[in-house]
Amino acid sequence: MPDALRPSLSLPEGRTKVLLHSCCAPCSGEVMEAMLAAGIDYSIFFYNPNIHPVKEYEIRKNENIRFAQAHGIEFIDADYDVDNWFDRIKGLENEPERGERCTQCFDMRFERTALYAHEHGFDTISSSLGISRWKDMNQINGSGVRAASRYDEMIYWTYNWRKHGGSARMIEISKREEFYQQEYCGCVYSLRDTNRHRRSQGRERIALGVKFYGKEDLITEAKRQTIPAPETALTSPVLASDTAKT
Repeated sequence: MPDALRPSLSLPEGRTKVLLHSCCAPCSGEVMEAMLAAGIDYSIFFYNPNIHPVKEYEIRKNENIRFAQAHGIEFIDADYDVDNWFDRIKGLENEPERGERCTQCFDMRFERTALYAHEHGFDTISSSLGISRWKDMNQINGSGVRAASRYDEMIYWTYNWRKHGGSARMIEISKREEFYQQEYCGCVYSLRDTNRHRRSQGRERIALGVKFYGKEDLITEAKRQTIPAPETALTSPVLASDTAKT
């Protein structure tokens, strides 16, 4: 997507190959096209065991695969080891967004990204997570730098993808590609808290798989025919009893 406002990118410190952790197609679209335009050698690493439920995980992953294939970019589909994710964030179930639970989640995903990069000849890792205005850039960069520091030859690229029109191009690309538009961060606790907030405002619970960029006129009818997203599947007994009350 040529754009006169998009800056010319170059990898830091003479680096040559990036493993880009991708959370979803909307967030990674601009990042991918920017690196393609700059001639940067990179592959996509999709490791997001936080995403709940499985239906939502598959939708987000398949959208990312579709976009990667259209651009001829290698897509590495990592494990959906959700049990390990729940173990990692045990005791943090009621932390707020951008709190310690999110830090542990980012750490886990970036540690696996860095391990794969180390084992497969990538000298740089980065992530599309930071382009979202809902995320704390410093929190994400901190997790990335910690993960990369495990290996002497590796760095985490902290480039701010929001700047120079990046955030606007992210939306433009999402509308052009008609990407699936998720309505919560991804994990079961984010789904729980988002639905609680919506109900407090008299709004319907999130319905999975119905909202796409550029297709707003189809949403209302789709929601009428779609069962609202469950809040308790793949949860601990504590979470299940908690959400049952709300």
